[in-house]
Amino acid sequence: MTSQSTPNGTDAERTSPLHDAHVAAGASFTDFAGWQMPVRYSSDLAEHHAVRTAAGLFDLSHMGEIVLIGPEAGQALDYALAGRLSALAVDQAKYSLLLSRSGGIVDDLVVYRTGDDRYMVVANASNRDAVAAELRDRTAPFDVEVFDESDDIALIAVQGPAALSVLLATPGLSADAGAIGGSDFGERLSALKYYWSLPAEFETHPVLIARTGYTGEDGFELYVAPDNARALWDALVEAGTEQGLVPAGLASRDTLRLEAGMPLYGHELGLDTMPAQAGLGRVVNLAKDTDFIGRAASEGGPHPDARVLVGLTGEGKRAARAGYPVFAKDDVTGDDAEVGVVTSGALSPTLGRPIAMAYVAPRFARENTLLQVDVRGTRLPFTVTALPFYSRKKR
Repeated sequence: MTSQSTPNGTDAERTSPLHDAHVAAGASFTDFAGWQMPVRYSSDLAEHHAVRTAAGLFDLSHMGEIVLIGPEAGQALDYALAGRLSALAVDQAKYSLLLSRSGGIVDDLVVYRTGDDRYMVVANASNRDAVAAELRDRTAPFDVEVFDESDDIALIAVQGPAALSVLLATPGLSADAGAIGGSDFGERLSALKYYWSLPAEFETHPVLIARTGYTGEDGFELYVAPDNARALWDALVEAGTEQGLVPAGLASRDTLRLEAGMPLYGHELGLDTMPAQAGLGRVVNLAKDTDFIGRAASEGGPHPDARVLVGLTGEGKRAARAGYPVFAKDDVTGDDAEVGVVTSGALSPTLGRPIAMAYVAPRFARENTLLQVDVRGTRLPFTVTALPFYSRKKR
């Protein structure tokens, strides 16, 4: 089982079931939502470039997995979340949002339909307990049971252009013998579409393989029991090393997701942010014929002057970081006015220039608008840029 100190880990630091593998690989660790997680193994740049050119191996066991089982599980999620989850086919996944009654974002989630009456909701580590509690409360009127299975699931991601070939070469990975659709694992995995999953086995133990990720590259996420996680991790390393796969930590994961324009809870998303401000209005399904928590506020939308999320690009090598203020020339007074704040920023390893995401006043959100970011006392020019900053070439 995992080496977590407590089932819900409020009193002590948690470690992943793969912690010993990270130590053996020379990882440096950081606290992340109460977990000790690898921030890097070699260098941030090397790990970032490996994911863009070959493959990176990530431990995501800190994520939360909440399972809903029952004949009304789909209806219950339609009420609890902003999307229409009852429309998912078995093995399909969907990005969704858990909203507050005022329309703010409690968490952003990925929901898998893993059976006719079974769904798995994947929550951010910092919000696991809040999501489980909200789902139990919101689904109470429905014929469904809610289980927090986070401590019984480890999560490993393989991301990058070589991800498919790494999985195909991994010894012990095979199709679930009892699954519908035949047993040719290679064909089924190769044909797996984005945001779909495949029941599989690793050395006869169940594994759910999903074609999802958070890096902007092709890739897979593998859900496995903690007792089997180390053997699977080692097998992936064995299969992928010759193809350029390297273990990758949270630092490279952050620059990868930033280049791909993917929001991070606590930075671009939060209770004070409505989906439309973050460019996620499409995730809120106002066309579904059922009520859901946050619907009334979503129909009203944010205030017309509420700040909206934009991309920013700069020149040189000085990056804008989270919390740095954004300035623009006031049309009326001619003075510089603070019009926004950076939520994430870095020197892009792929593009070789500073990139950032920021919330700015709507009138400064148009593409190619020139703004300034206060970088440690110096105001540097940045230009509003369409997201994402980087898109992979379809192969």
